[in-house]
Amino acid sequence: MTIHRLARHLELIGEPTLVRCVRCIVRGRVQGVAFRAAALAMAQGLHVTGWVRNRRDGAVEALACGEESALRTFRAWLHKGPAYAIVSDVSCAPQPWEDFSEFRIRR
Repeated sequence: MTIHRLARHLELIGEPTLVRCVRCIVRGRVQGVAFRAAALAMAQGLHVTGWVRNRRDGAVEALACGEESALRTFRAWLHKGPAYAIVSDVSCAPQPWEDFSEFRIRR
């Protein structure tokens, strides 16, 4: 079930939910430390869709879409990252909704 269908289901049974997308740039020692793989696992566990990729400037970028509480948890995780990451900055901005079917690593 995609996030969009889940949100519609929750709306139909009377559970209020907000679904949205957010694009985040994570800076620090975030490449070469399995950041993307860990972000993929975290997103899948939270039922967040979208993608994550390395940027040429050494940062990691993620576009995450899902239920607001799941996105809060995902964003909080981005501030820590996996064990060997050293996150110095995370900047996030809301984005228009995109109905992805899964979360994946972009190359």
